[in-house]
Amino acid sequence: MGIMTAAASEPPPARDADVTTGRTWQIAGENVRGPWERFAWLFGTVWIVFMMFPIGSAWGSSASQPARVASVTVLVVYSAVYIATYTWMIRSPEWHIAARRGALGLVVMVVLMAASAILTGPGSLGAGAFLISIAMFSGPVAFAFALAGAAFVVQCIVLAIVLSNYPNGFESFGVLFIPFAIVFVTVGCIRLITSAQERHDEIEKQVTLVAERERVARDVHDVLGHSLTVVTVKAELAERLVDLDPGRAKEEIAQVRSLAREALAEVRATVSGLRVARLADELESACMALEGAGIAAEIPDAADTVDPRHRIVVAWVLREAITNIVRHSRASRCIVSLDAHGIVVEDDGVGTPAAVAEKGLRGIRERVDAAGARLLVDSAGDGRGTRVEVRW
Repeated sequence: MGIMTAAASEPPPARDADVTTGRTWQIAGENVRGPWERFAWLFGTVWIVFMMFPIGSAWGSSASQPARVASVTVLVVYSAVYIATYTWMIRSPEWHIAARRGALGLVVMVVLMAASAILTGPGSLGAGAFLISIAMFSGPVAFAFALAGAAFVVQCIVLAIVLSNYPNGFESFGVLFIPFAIVFVTVGCIRLITSAQERHDEIEKQVTLVAERERVARDVHDVLGHSLTVVTVKAELAERLVDLDPGRAKEEIAQVRSLAREALAEVRATVSGLRVARLADELESACMALEGAGIAAEIPDAADTVDPRHRIVVAWVLREAITNIVRHSRASRCIVSLDAHGIVVEDDGVGTPAAVAEKGLRGIRERVDAAGARLLVDSAGDGRGTRVEVRW
């Protein structure tokens, strides 16, 4: 009877939650019930089979047949109320609502059990174990333990009083104390375990939320960092050309406008979780950025040489590396090499300052680590500039 509550330890909140605790998910505006919530009633109601003992005791008592029939009928109703209360509780959106529903069910069940005991004797009081089980999940942990403890103590006192005034009461029905104790200890342990699981789920949810925020922040940084760097370079170029070559200046300004719109679309897609960097697009964008900064570029035309499994990560690495070169390197030349197992980006600039290596390459490092690759940052082959290499 105690184990029945393990399947649905926590009343599901109205919106998004975890399948393992019987909660519902909010998907596309609809509440999708998790498997525990859909089938938890089965795990709870299956224990109703143990009602055969108080029912059998009522039917086998020395009371008159009408009293026995009435007592058995009352216990059957008691069983139905237990099932209804249990199902009602596990579908509660909040613990305080489950507490109110459980309290109402407990009152009705106590009245029915007392009526059955009056009709056929103390054997019906064995149904009280179900009261402890309901009480243990009627509200938050502290309240539920207090309520279940009170139910356990009161039932033991009442049973002791009844049996002391019943012929051979303790000899015939003293065993009824055992189910009370077993259910209280068993269900109490289950409630403590499920409470710990709730805390674990909450911590896991917070960790997931933090990780998602960091992902969005990293993606927005990469998108805006690159796009705004290119926009700045082209705006400076247009400013220099406005008197020397107005036509070329207009072209640069038009490209700035186009880049700004593209960056806005990318930020919106990133925040929505839809941003996926495409290597072919990043190769083209790298050429444009380096050209606008006056840096000679040797960049492959095609992305086919890179393993398709690694192209998204390589695209992000290329984007961040080019952004750092345009911003910080003061380089005159940049070489990008691609192969099946990674990417190498080299420049002949002043090298990578410590601050840039710490902050500017953080996004690359996180993505590379998550993809199971290795990031190497060193001086270029001639001892000048920076060489960024990613390998699988």
